Amino acid sequence: MNVVAIVQARMGSTRLPGKVLLDLEGRTMLARVVRRLRRATRVDRVVVATSTSPADDPIVDECRRLRAACFRGSEDDVLERYFQAAGAYGAETVVRVTSDCPLIDPGVADRVIGEFLEVRPDYASNVLRRTYPRGLDTEVMTAAALARACCEAGEPYARAHVTPYLYQHPELFRLHSVVELQDFSDGRWTVDCDDDLRFVRAVYARFHGDDTFGWHDVYRAVAGDPGLAALNRHVRQKRLVEG
Repeated sequence: MNVVAIVQARMGSTRLPGKVLLDLEGRTMLARVVRRLRRATRVDRVVVATSTSPADDPIVDECRRLRAACFRGSEDDVLERYFQAAGAYGAETVVRVTSDCPLIDPGVADRVIGEFLEVRPDYASNVLRRTYPRGLDTEVMTAAALARACCEAGEPYARAHVTPYLYQHPELFRLHSVVELQDFSDGRWTVDCDDDLRFVRAVYARFHGDDTFGWHDVYRAVAGDPGLAALNRHVRQKRLVEG
């Protein structure tokens, strides 16, 4: 079962342009994501999927520096980009992660992939019912389900966000939700704006630039210093239809 983690990345961001190549204690945000995903034992390969736009050439350069596989596809139709990247690398199981989640946890990814391989749904994730902090989002799907979504999804937001057609159509796809016993969903660990960036930079500074820490370590750090969470607690998450 060829499990390919595909990380979508682009330089264009309405709230924080170029965020994927911004510095986090000596490494780019994209490098942090790739390095952390590479430690997931159930992932066979990590691929960065960016666009063919010249604006995204710096992402390709960073992939070369990281010796990371890179695929270039549609700038706006990210679902099509994922489908083509999955095909290019012979993925049977596709793991979707975004490049603005530099605290992504390999253990969480392994858990979601593991439950997917055990239950054998079409789609499994830890976002169907959120119990993890936002920023640990891991979605896993069959290549066949991704192909069907690519063929049938028509809404612009479904093309931009890759997976809505899957989880919004439980009558078509078998879904599986991965949850924690305790609810940690009030945590915001993703990067969408300057205040989010301040938060993750503070986290990486707390761990002196090492990125081998786990999500429980981050949770303990936040619990012990309420000022950390306060850095971006006020940030509103964009709705799907906002892009």
